[in-house]
Amino acid sequence: MPTLRILLLVALLLCPALAYGQTGLEALTIEETEDGQTWSLSVQVLVLMTLLTLLPAMVLMMTAFTRIIVVLAILRQALGTASTPSNQVLIGLALFLTLFVMMPVFDEINETALQPYMAEEMGAEEALEQASEPMREFMIRQTREDDIALFLRIADYGEVDSPDDVPMSVLIPAFMTSELKTAFIIGFVLYLPFLVIDLVVASTLMSMGMLMLSPMIISLPFKIMLFVLVDGWSLIMGTLASSFFL
Repeated sequence: MPTLRILLLVALLLCPALAYGQTGLEALTIEETEDGQTWSLSVQVLVLMTLLTLLPAMVLMMTAFTRIIVVLAILRQALGTASTPSNQVLIGLALFLTLFVMMPVFDEINETALQPYMAEEMGAEEALEQASEPMREFMIRQTREDDIALFLRIADYGEVDSPDDVPMSVLIPAFMTSELKTAFIIGFVLYLPFLVIDLVVASTLMSMGMLMLSPMIISLPFKIMLFVLVDGWSLIMGTLASSFFL
C-alpha cells in the first residue's frame, strides 16, 4: 500500500510537467486553396457544436413542426381531455410526422450537399448554399404571398422579381406566420364538431334542470366515442401530412 501511494504521488507530480511539455493545438487554422479557404478540424467542430445549439430553433422555424404541434394541441383542447395525450406524446407524434413530411427535403439535402461535402468535393460555404435551396423551396411552397409582402415592406426591401430573390431573413418569419395561420384554420375546423356536442349536452342538461352537473363530464365520453368512430387519429395525421404536399 505505501508503494502504491508513492507511485500515485509521483504520477500527480509528473502530470504538470507532461502538460507543459506538450505543444498546444492551434484553435484556428485557415489554409488558402484553389477552391477558397479551408478551415481546420477544430474550427469545424466548433461550428458544428454551435449549429447543434441552434437546431431546436431551426426545427421550429423551418420545418413542418409548428403546424403539426399547434393542430395537435388544439385537438386536445377540443376533446377536453386535459393532459391526455401528454405533452411528450404530442411532441413525439409531431417530430415523427415532421420527419415523414420533410424526408424528401432531407434526402435532397443529403444528395446535393452533405454527401459531396463529406467526400470533400465542395467546401463548407458551397455545401451550405446547396443545403439551403431545398429548404427555401419547401418554405416558399407553404408561405402566402401576403406574408412575404408584409415582411418585405417592414424590412424595406422593396419588390422582388421572383421567389428566389426573397432573402432568408424575410422568408423565415413569413413562413412562420403562414404556418401559424394555417394551423389555426385547421384547428378551427377540428373544434366545430366537438363544440356542437358541448352545446347539445349543455342545452339538454339545462332543460332537465341539472344545473349543478358539469356538461364536460357528460360530453367527454361522447366526444371520445365520435373521435374513435370516425378514426380520428388517421384522419388528423393524413390531413396534416397531405396539407404539405398540395
